[in-house]
Amino acid sequence: MNISRRQFLEAAAMGCATTVGGAAGRSFGASSKFPTRTLGRTKQTVSVLAFGSGSRFMMYEVEDKALEALNQAIDLGITYVDTAHSYGGGKSEERIGKVMARRRKEVVLATKLGARKADDALRQLELSLKRLQTDHVDVLHIHALSSPEDLAAIEAPDGVLKAMYKARDQKMARFIGITCHAAPLALQTALERHDFDCTQMALNAALARMAEAPGGMKATPMKEGGFEALALPVAKRKNLGVIAMKAFGQEQILGTAPIEKLLYYSMSLPVSTVSVGMPKLEHIKQNIELARKFKPLSEAERRQLSTSIAQEHKAAMERFFQDHQDA
Repeated sequence: MNISRRQFLEAAAMGCATTVGGAAGRSFGASSKFPTRTLGRTKQTVSVLAFGSGSRFMMYEVEDKALEALNQAIDLGITYVDTAHSYGGGKSEERIGKVMARRRKEVVLATKLGARKADDALRQLELSLKRLQTDHVDVLHIHALSSPEDLAAIEAPDGVLKAMYKARDQKMARFIGITCHAAPLALQTALERHDFDCTQMALNAALARMAEAPGGMKATPMKEGGFEALALPVAKRKNLGVIAMKAFGQEQILGTAPIEKLLYYSMSLPVSTVSVGMPKLEHIKQNIELARKFKPLSEAERRQLSTSIAQEHKAAMERFFQDHQDA
């Protein structure tokens, strides 16, 4: 099925809703209360749907509409706001900062740093805090771990990991973590080695049957090498707060199954929240309503859904993630 980016954004934002499964929190059905979960060992309570502030947030061309969207999300119960130093060339953080100036205490605020040197990362953090109009963030991530070589740079004596610990020690960040789109083995290693509080990873029905291989992610039998097999169990064992992303594989698997099934796949995993971009105001209420109606998929249902996604769609997603950079 050929689906344009415009069609994807219309459909995905209509359906994007999240929750968590497993032992991470209580189950729920159609409740009038917006569901929440615990962000792992941080013990912070967060909404199961997070407000993603990357490329979708940048689709609000008029800033007042962007601020209205974020305010609406908070009004309706979304309490996790996800941004990054690089999103929109800094515009995402600046927009969020205008809301945080009066609503900072209402949310768990997360941003990400792309620098790999400690000094550069601390400079980025200083600018991010200024943009966000706050003296600290709740969650500070190392942005987009890409490979074992990238991990080595992060871990170097003058690497960004040093800055992360300093930021946490000096209360510029309450909790620290690391994000990853397409390198599950590197993420597994990072989570095993280091004292993170949180992690954010790509989790969707197609990735469940893909693993790392030379040149990118490749199709593989389930549980042999993807995020679910490698990184997610480590995060669960260490009681890390897990933020899921890319429920639709950045649109590459949209149309391969009913949209609610794709959403519910990611929702049914043991995660704390799922970060979703919502480029129109009306999508926020719709997403929250879907979160209220969520019922977890069984393992057998998840396996069947993953198996049903054609190889061509997985290959398209593989190609996309090889060069993907968050906006």
